Parts: sequence; C-alpha cells; structure tokens
Amino acid sequence: MELWLLDTGPIVAFLDARDKEHEIVAAAFDAFKGRFITTSAVVVEAMHFLVGSRSGAAVLVDFFLASRTEIHECMSVEGLTEAVELMAKYVDTPMDFADATLVLLGKSLKIQEVCTLDRRGFRTYRIGRKAFRLVLDE
Repeated sequence: MELWLLDTGPIVAFLDARDKEHEIVAAAFDAFKGRFITTSAVVVEAMHFLVGSRSGAAVLVDFFLASRTEIHECMSVEGLTEAVELMAKYVDTPMDFADATLVLLGKSLKIQEVCTLDRRGFRTYRIGRKAFRLVLDE
C-alpha cells in the first residue's frame, strides 16, 4: 500500500474550495488509493488555519476519519529536541515545527513521498542524502 506523508497545505486546500490549490489537491486525493500519515503538529497547524470557518474543526476531523489518516504523536522531549535541531539545520529555508516533525516521521518510517504545497522546503529537506518525492508535482 502506498503511503504519503501529509502536510498542512494540502489538507487546508482540500477542505477549503476557495483555496487556489483546491482543484489540484482534490484531484490528487481522489486518485490516491493509499493511506495518509501525518503528525499531531500538522493537525494543530491545520486546525489553526481552519478555525475561521464555523465548521472547520468538525470538517477536519471528518476528513481524518474518512481518509483513515494515521496521526503520529510528536510531542515527546526527545522528538521536540530532534525537531529543534532539524529546524536549526534548515534555518535558511526556513523549516517550521510541523515540517520538522514530518521529516522526522519520514525518516523513522522510511517514507519519502510527501503531499505538500511547500515545494521550496521539501525540495531542500533530506532524509540522510535522499530527497523527498513531492507527489503533487507528478
């Protein structure tokens, strides 16, 4: 089964039909037969962006349930330390906390496929020497 790391941007674009990337993301999600994997930091970030909508939080939860998205916790002291170190490494890109947790999750699970709209960041970030595959650009 194909697994994609799922970043905040595509979630928000999919759930907000007014988003300029909505159609591209919706087409990719409709064609995808695998599973999404993300982190609790991405969930928090998506919730922040969708809170302006009256039903944003509920729609987000419904999306995660319907898509069977696997959400990994990233708030251990060890995980926070690793994320901060990674953010310092990519300070010129820059890398935010949610991105750092996705990179660490990709490293842990050996997943290089990422569904993101952050092309600059994820074209720069590496797992060891391996580049991420940006699935929305294919």
